[in-house]
Amino acid sequence: MLPALLSKTFSALRWRSSARRARRLGFAQANKCVNLALQGGGAHGAFTWGVVDQLLADGRIAIDSISGASAGAVNAVMLADGLARGGPEEARQRLADFWRSASFGGAVPELQREAIERLFAFVPRQSSPMPWLGSLSRYWSPYDLNPLNINPLKNLIERFVDFAQVRGDTRRELFISATNVHSGEQRVFSRTEMTPEVVMASACLPLLFQAMEIDGTPYWDGGYSGNPSLLPFLRATSTEDLLIVQINPLERGGPPTRARDIMTRLHEINFNAPLLAELRALALAERLITEGRLPRGTAPGQYRRIRLHRIVMDADIAFDDRSKLNNDYEFFDRLRQLGQAAAQRFLDEHFGNIGRKSTIDLTAETAPKWLDRRALQPNVAFKAARPRARSSRG
Repeated sequence: MLPALLSKTFSALRWRSSARRARRLGFAQANKCVNLALQGGGAHGAFTWGVVDQLLADGRIAIDSISGASAGAVNAVMLADGLARGGPEEARQRLADFWRSASFGGAVPELQREAIERLFAFVPRQSSPMPWLGSLSRYWSPYDLNPLNINPLKNLIERFVDFAQVRGDTRRELFISATNVHSGEQRVFSRTEMTPEVVMASACLPLLFQAMEIDGTPYWDGGYSGNPSLLPFLRATSTEDLLIVQINPLERGGPPTRARDIMTRLHEINFNAPLLAELRALALAERLITEGRLPRGTAPGQYRRIRLHRIVMDADIAFDDRSKLNNDYEFFDRLRQLGQAAAQRFLDEHFGNIGRKSTIDLTAETAPKWLDRRALQPNVAFKAARPRARSSRG
């Protein structure tokens, strides 16, 4: 009786705390909170738009802190801007306006539209009015073709985002990842560092744009090193539920045989690798917290126990790399609808688990195939086989 009573009391206190946090975040009707991690993936980022739009429309979940990389960084900063300006409905409108403008025929000047299309593409359209974004970029670097480093993306980002307001919104954190060209390491920019240059650094495709320099350091696309970054959530916020919106499929059936399909799968593997690495780090942190070797809490020097959730773009609807070039609004809208449907399925199946337990089996997903998974389970004895030492005697 007593354990059951204590469990109910703890659940009620946790629900009230989450509801209070939701109201402080500007979500009057929500009673649960999640952090969001938004993966990059070219034009397929419109799927993420749909996921976020459905979460905001549902109203039961408040969005706390946000992480993003590449096109996911653009979705993240648009979402943060809308929430800072006027709350969930304003955020929905900002995202919708951005994706409409990013589409073919969108209401932005031609040069700016061409620049944003590069954010959602791996190769440029042949009709580009900017020759340095043409087919020559496959053979010549942007330093050869664009020595003046013309990049109208900055003006476009500034048009949509009030960065001063984003930096000043202390209710939530924002993390944007970029890749340090010198070291190859991930750099995570926080909310207080947020500028148009940070977003462009996270979305800097190295064969199309010169590296974006910030404080004298050059950066490339964040998807190479943190797609998106998850580890900041161990200490950044009191919210312990993290929802990953993953665009690159986890698995595909059968090996690809056509050159285009091989390149598509290579891109998916490369851009999922940083995410898998951070999931393994979270699995280790979870194990150490369970074993009492890492302090859990919100005080300095303590770590959150992250409950992980995921909405992933199905391999069957992920199309291929060529579809990441498609910037017709009808295509964007189709992806938006697919994202909305995926988010609704997640809410139908897992809303009750938010605040209670993870819906991702980290042990199953992150354990190397050569490692006995019992080694990753707390309180389970496991002894690795060791070679017998040779005697020093002849």
